[in-house]
Amino acid sequence: MTGRVLRAVPRPGDDVSVSPCAGGPTLVRRAVALVDDSGVEHPVERPVVAVCTCERSQRLPWCDSTHKVARNTGSGVEVVPGT
Repeated sequence: MTGRVLRAVPRPGDDVSVSPCAGGPTLVRRAVALVDDSGVEHPVERPVVAVCTCERSQRLPWCDSTHKVARNTGSGVEVVPGT
């Protein structure tokens, strides 16, 4: 796989759930933050967040539904549970 890797930081005492959606974003549950390749921490403020995998969102790392227009089904982003 090429592209970005985001590490999902779990809530204390919880496990992160990562669920890719076919042709769309990856849904992340029970995370307090996502940390990108550069070490930048993106706080999570919702119980479930949609992470962009088409890499065309104007709100990276968050999905803004651009994939619906771009019709890009390839995933350039991997989200991994962190510790």
